Order: sequence, then C-alpha cells, then structure tokens
Amino acid sequence: METKIEPLAQKDSKIDGLKVISAKMVTDDRGTVRELYRGSSYADILPETIGAWRQINLTRSKRGAVRGLHGEAMDKLVTVAYGSALGVYVDTRPNSKTLGAVATVPLKPGVQVFVPQGVCNGFQALEDGTEYLYFFDNEWVKGMAGTALTPLDPALGVDWPIAIDPSDREQLSEKDSKAPTLKELLGQN
Repeated sequence: METKIEPLAQKDSKIDGLKVISAKMVTDDRGTVRELYRGSSYADILPETIGAWRQINLTRSKRGAVRGLHGEAMDKLVTVAYGSALGVYVDTRPNSKTLGAVATVPLKPGVQVFVPQGVCNGFQALEDGTEYLYFFDNEWVKGMAGTALTPLDPALGVDWPIAIDPSDREQLSEKDSKAPTLKELLGQN
C-alpha cells in the first residue's frame, strides 16, 4: 500500500464558533497515525485565546449511553479515540447570534469538534467501548460556571440513533435526565 496522507482540514457549522475538524492522518501498510493536536497547525483554526490545554479526559461508554449536554466555562476540543458517536451541540450563549441552534456531528476517529465556551456538548456512543476524548483549556472545578440541558428535550430536534430510556442509569445519568429544557434555561414559558 502506498502511504496516504489526509491533511488537516476544518469547516464551520451552524453554531457560531463551533468547528468540525478533520485531523491529519497518515496511513500505510502498518496502520494509521492521527495527529490529534499540533499547536502550529491548529493556530489558524482555533481562536487566539486558546493556549495550552489544561486538562484532558477520556470516557469509555457502552453502546447507547448518552453523556451531556454540558456547557462549562471552558473551550473544548473533542473527538472519538475508538468507536463512534453522535456528537450533539447546542448554543446557550446569551449574546450569541446563533443562540438556540443545534448541530449534530457523526464522530469517528479523525473527526474533531472545537466547542466554544457556553455551547453545550454531549454525545451518544454508537458502539460498545466508545472512547470520547476531551481537551479543555481550563481545569474543571466543582461549582464552576456553566449550564446543562436535558438530552431528552424534544424541541432540540435531535434524532438520537438509539432510543433513550430516561430511567436506565446505564444509558443516562439522573443529573442529565433532570436538567432543564432549552426553553426553561432561556426563561421562556
């Protein structure tokens, strides 16, 4: 097999500042190398406010499990290290021109999403053992500013690939199931 190089590329989404990134990948007979982050390459893609990543987390989830929707006071770069997921993003920033916009991104290794502070981030694992990787520009601390939405809000119009059972704690946390809807969060009746 000839060496195949897929360059770093990015496209905007319907949420202001949310970017879908295709990581640089080099594939040959031995397999694939994915460049998860290189400061010099990402300098033209990410906002100038992004310095060094301060915290990196990796979750492993069962098929059908949903995590989020959370919008902490931090910018995030997220990707799937193993498996696949449906990434869901909701703009909850009060002064954003895309307030209330919802974007979904099919995630597999090599696809990344830059999530600006104040945009809620969540996902549903589509395979057992799906590993979702988060890079944060700030360290998480208990009580930090942020918001959460219930992924069960039908007004978001998310077509979850695997039906969600709100009472199944292996699929959805109690905290996420009881989070407010977008209307409740925005104070609309």
